[in-house]
Amino acid sequence: MIELTGNSLTMEKAFKIIFENEPIFVPDYIWGQVNASRKAVDDIVANQQVIYGITTGFGKFSDVYIQQENVEELQLNLIRSHACGVGEPFSEAVTRAMVLFRINALLKGFSGIRRAVIELLINLLNYQIHPVVPQQGSLGASGDLAPLSHMALVLVGEGEVIYQDKRMETLEVFNKTGLQPIFLKAKEGLALINGTQAMTAMGAVSYIEAENLALQADYIASLTLEGLQGIIDAFDEDIQIARGYKEQIEVAARIRQVLHGSQLVTKQGDLRVQDAYSLRCIPQVHGATWQVLSYVKDKLEIEMNAATDNPLIFDNGKKIFSGGNFHGQSIAFAMDFLAIGMSELANISERRIERLVNPQLNDLPPFLSPEPGLQSGAMIMQYCAASLVSENKKLAHPASVDSIPSSANQEDHVSMGTIASRYAYKIINNTRKVLSIEYICAMQAVEYRGISKMAPFTYQLYEFGRNMVPSIKKDRVFSKDIEHMASRLIASDFKQNIFCR
Repeated sequence: MIELTGNSLTMEKAFKIIFENEPIFVPDYIWGQVNASRKAVDDIVANQQVIYGITTGFGKFSDVYIQQENVEELQLNLIRSHACGVGEPFSEAVTRAMVLFRINALLKGFSGIRRAVIELLINLLNYQIHPVVPQQGSLGASGDLAPLSHMALVLVGEGEVIYQDKRMETLEVFNKTGLQPIFLKAKEGLALINGTQAMTAMGAVSYIEAENLALQADYIASLTLEGLQGIIDAFDEDIQIARGYKEQIEVAARIRQVLHGSQLVTKQGDLRVQDAYSLRCIPQVHGATWQVLSYVKDKLEIEMNAATDNPLIFDNGKKIFSGGNFHGQSIAFAMDFLAIGMSELANISERRIERLVNPQLNDLPPFLSPEPGLQSGAMIMQYCAASLVSENKKLAHPASVDSIPSSANQEDHVSMGTIASRYAYKIINNTRKVLSIEYICAMQAVEYRGISKMAPFTYQLYEFGRNMVPSIKKDRVFSKDIEHMASRLIASDFKQNIFCR
C-alpha cells in the first residue's frame, strides 16, 4: 500500500497507483489538520460570517449572501450545474489520477472538507470505481470545474462510473460494493471541483507515456543506425561533454551501450565522412526532449502535491483567504512544452524513415520493397509518418497563449491547461505511431544488412519487434502492423517487453 499525506506523492508512486492499482492509505496523524479545517468551516456557517463559497455564491455571484439553511443546497446545486462536460470521456487511467490527486490535495488540510468525503474518494480508488468524466469543457481556471464536477457527482450517488469494465449508474455500483453516497455540507462541493486535477491527471498520464516513448525513441534510432550503417563516432563521449548538456550526454551513452558489439555501424571515413543530421544529431535532439521531460516532471510533481482550491483555510481558521491557486498556467505551459518536445521526436524519426526508404539516400532496396516496382514496400508508411508529423505541428500550437473571459468577466483570464494536456497526449500517440513505422523500417533494413552482425541488444530489439510484425516478404495491409506495434509500445505494456530489461 502507498501512503498519502498531501505532500509526498511522486511520479513513481502515482504510476503504481494509476497503472498497477496499488491501494492507498492515510496515516492517522493527517486527519487532525483535516478535521481542524472542517471545524473552521462549521464555525463560519454558525457565526454567519461572509466567506466566499461557504456563505456566498460563486464567480460573479460572490456578492450574494447565502442563508444558513441553504448552504448545503448551494453545494449540490454547484456540482450539478457545473457538470457541463462534453465529448468522449477520459480514460480510466486519467480518471484514477484525477481522483488520486484530488485526495492528495484535500489531505493537506486547507480545504475544509470532512474526513468522510475524502474516505469515499479513497474507496473509489481502492475499489477501482472510475467516474465517467467528459474530456471537454474546462478553461483551466477556476481550475477544472466541469471535469471535477462529473467526478464529484459520483460521491452524491449521481452520474456514471466504469466498474469491472462496464459503464454503470453510480448507485448501482454503490449497491454492489456496499458504499454509501454522501450529502455535501458547506464548502465541500467547492473543495471538490475548484482545482487543477483534471489537467494534472491528463498531464501525469501523458508524462508517464512520454518518458517511456523517449526511451524507446533512443533504442529505435539505434536500430536505424545499424540499418543505415551509421557513423558511431558522432556519439563519442568527448563530443557530448564539450556541449555540456547532461541529457545529451546520457542519450549518446545509451546509444553507445545499445550498439556495443555491432558490426553494422561504421567509423568516420569508412563509408562516408559524416551522416545526415537526423542520425548524427540524435543526442542533441533527443537530449533536448529529455530536458523538456525533466521540466514537465518537476512541475507535475509540485502540482500533484498542491492545494489548488479557493478559499484556503490556515491556522485552524484564523486565516481564510481567497486566492488563485486554481489557475492552471504552470501546467498549461508545461503541457505545451511537452507537446513541442514530443513533436520533435516524431519530426526527426520521420526524417530517419525517409533515409531508410529513399533509394537516393541509401543503398538499400527502394522503399525496402521485396520486389521494387511490383511491390511498393514501405513507400506509403513514410507518407503516413509525414501526415502524423504534420498533424502534430498543428496540435503543438500552444493552448496557453489563449484566454477567454468567463463568469461575466469576474474570471477574466484562464489557462486552457486542460486543452494543452489533451493535445499533448494526442501528439504522444501520434509520435508513437511514427516511431512504430521507423521500427518496422529499421528491422527490414537490418535484415538486408545481416542480422548476425547486429549488436546483442539491438538483436533483442529486433526479435521483440519481429514477434509483433513479420518481415515484409510481399505487400500487405501495413496499417495493422503499425497499429499493432504502437499498441505494444504503450506505457501499460512496458513491464512485459524488452524496453524494460
